[in-house]
Amino acid sequence: MSRPYREGMQKIDMIAGFSTLAEAYDGVICDVWGVLHNGISPYPAAAEALSRFRALGKAAVLLTNAPRPAKAVEDLLDRQYAIGPESYDKIITSGSVARKVFENEPRRKVFHLGPKHNLGLFEGLDLELVGEEEAEYVALTGLFDDETETAETYRPMFLRFIERGLKVYCANPDVVVERGDRLVYCAGALAQLYVELGGDATIIGKPYKPVYDAALAAIDRTLDRPVEKSRVLAVGDGLPTDIKGACGQGIDVLMVTAGIHGADFGELINPDPARLAARLGAEGLTIRAAIPRLVW
Repeated sequence: MSRPYREGMQKIDMIAGFSTLAEAYDGVICDVWGVLHNGISPYPAAAEALSRFRALGKAAVLLTNAPRPAKAVEDLLDRQYAIGPESYDKIITSGSVARKVFENEPRRKVFHLGPKHNLGLFEGLDLELVGEEEAEYVALTGLFDDETETAETYRPMFLRFIERGLKVYCANPDVVVERGDRLVYCAGALAQLYVELGGDATIIGKPYKPVYDAALAAIDRTLDRPVEKSRVLAVGDGLPTDIKGACGQGIDVLMVTAGIHGADFGELINPDPARLAARLGAEGLTIRAAIPRLVW
């Protein structure tokens, strides 16, 4: 049952396709996980929507909280999801920004907490991956086993880190991410616990400013001219990352409602706008429009 709008609630513009907004924007900053794929299956219509936007002479930059270099995400999109460079001009990852942080970190011995497939984050960097006891700081990219573990699994380890005063860098602020029809925990959940326990954590990626600066600069370079923020649209599904981040940077948002919060808004393909408005209001966020899945 649809809820009624309450006084003061944002009226949500539910659109049928991205094409209704395209004329108003020169560049788009698009999320990856939850918009272009769900961790298992691609959304071909979303990739097509970006391709058609680019065909109008506009720029599409992918911005993801993946704790990997951009090239690794590019390869994954092509190999696993058949999403090629016709759909985007540039990929910006939290991992790419994290690499710059590690390059400027004077301490060299790092403990990597995350799955082995994220080890590419450190390739070519002048640092040494060591065990917990030798570490001078910690890089978080995820859980060792996100199928069976939660952040609480790491409480004893984190208490040991905090006792030693170890700094933690989190290269993926996402707390959860879609994997098919399930949600699994990400590095952001670990960083939250570390801070709650009194630890020192720097979180790199959405919703924080540096990755948006990189994405906006990529749009400028692609179009070979400065683009006003008012002519840039962010597309994403995550409230604490995609939506909060874009709002905080003064960038309009097209929210994809059938992503990680889909169950909160009623039917996936027919969300209740009033439920969405209530959630946005509770979190102090506003959006330009909403769409169940990104389509042209």
